[in-house]
Amino acid sequence: MRLKFSSITVASAMVLGAASVASAADVKLPSTIAWSAYNTGSTGYNQSVAIGKALKDAYGVDLRVVPGKNDISRMAPLRNDKVQFVNNGAGTYFASEGVFNFGTKGWGPQKVRMVISATSDGNVSLAVAADAGVKTMADLKGKRVAVVRSSPALTIGAEAHLAFAGLTFDDVEVVEFGGYGASWKAMVNGQVDAAIASTTSGPTKKLEASPRGIMWPDMPHDDKEGWARVQKVAPYYVPHTATLGTGISKENPSEAGGYPYPMLITRADQNTDLVYNMVKAVHVQYDNYKDVSPEMKGWSTENQTFKWAVPYHEGAVTYWKEAGVWTDDMEAHNNQLLKRQDVLAAAWETMKDKDLGKDEFLKEWMKVRAAALEAEGMNPVWKE
Repeated sequence: MRLKFSSITVASAMVLGAASVASAADVKLPSTIAWSAYNTGSTGYNQSVAIGKALKDAYGVDLRVVPGKNDISRMAPLRNDKVQFVNNGAGTYFASEGVFNFGTKGWGPQKVRMVISATSDGNVSLAVAADAGVKTMADLKGKRVAVVRSSPALTIGAEAHLAFAGLTFDDVEVVEFGGYGASWKAMVNGQVDAAIASTTSGPTKKLEASPRGIMWPDMPHDDKEGWARVQKVAPYYVPHTATLGTGISKENPSEAGGYPYPMLITRADQNTDLVYNMVKAVHVQYDNYKDVSPEMKGWSTENQTFKWAVPYHEGAVTYWKEAGVWTDDMEAHNNQLLKRQDVLAAAWETMKDKDLGKDEFLKEWMKVRAAALEAEGMNPVWKE
């Protein structure tokens, strides 16, 4: 399953621009809303806070942002009704697919839904300390690479970048951490040489300002074999050139890759009116938070990604249709993703009575999952 960014047309953007003059009275939200996001200081957290201020100023809504150090700790509050939305990353895809940490008895494939996303001029890439002597991805052989427990988005991201150069975790020294923040403190302190991050995130600036410095090894887009290896490990990654981020500019771009980040998601059974009004509020208020930081432009109409790897919530689809940007092609793509989630859910039901240990359960589930998807002509991506 090859995934591609799909942006709306300029003409559609003009239609939505006209629709965005809706008055504050048109948005109906509860007085308090809760999102979970990445750790304090991360791009996802900072952008959530900026959007929260705009919602407070416009609608009197208090947006509570709950930081989570990994995918599970961000998704658990959504599942347990502690938050209504998650400003998430690639973990959304793993949750929808029911793989890695979401392939355990307590989780399984989650019917998560997209609401609105951001694709800025930054990337989600593997950063390297400048003093590590790395110039290309191949130079990472033998270096110390950070991975975060319970965060397959970060761990698989690191693995995918290594795969570009034909490397695996066996070719590097893997250093595990309990959270994203801890992995980046270790970068600054000289305990590791490479870690995944958004190019615009706060911790990367600390590394740049430290004696170690920072650099971003390129993943040249014309290296088709390298990119085939990347997408075999992480099919949600696509080539993207960053012109925004720490040590990055239009004059000094980073030719690597990424995916929509952050992306606001919710559960399939979330109240449709709440979702409709949430996406409307975030979108209508764009002009009131876009200048907080350069990466906020990712939330603009022209930077929306309507054809990714996880389906949109019906409340969000209703809004995007009213805005005039939702196409028949997007509808067909969304329906296929909804069907995929139904296939995964049905397969998961067959696992509930299986009395297996943790490792055996995961192995069996991955076989059952792959078989169910293949029976419907769908690519399982992972079979084990």
